[in-house]
Amino acid sequence: MTYTTEQDMIDRFGNDELLQLTDRNNTGAIDTTVLDDAIADAGNEIDSYLGGRYTLPLSTVPPVLNRVCADIARYRLYTFEAPTEVANRYKANTQWLTQVANGVIQLGVDAVGAQPADAVTPPNPPARVFTYDTLKDY
Repeated sequence: MTYTTEQDMIDRFGNDELLQLTDRNNTGAIDTTVLDDAIADAGNEIDSYLGGRYTLPLSTVPPVLNRVCADIARYRLYTFEAPTEVANRYKANTQWLTQVANGVIQLGVDAVGAQPADAVTPPNPPARVFTYDTLKDY
């Protein structure tokens, strides 16, 4: 699932940084294929944490996942070694996702198997017509 976009990444980290990280063929432009792959990888990583607790895709995406996805995608764009700040953000985000997966932190969306607050509970079924006693002579 996509939790962030190319434009979100540019707004957060700037055109220059993304150009340096994605322009592997020295074209002078952000390579959207490389950026999209990093965003997809980050989304898949997030889904791997959320999938055990939430029904995917999420019906509504909490804004915090936009930031988390952008940070993870940025980390993934560093081919060799990410700067300390980027690596620390990645580590903090994976720890946060672990807490979400364990139920310590709630996203504010319905978890797997949870019944939404406005769901209608089915009425109690009527008493059984055919029981052992009513059928014992047949």
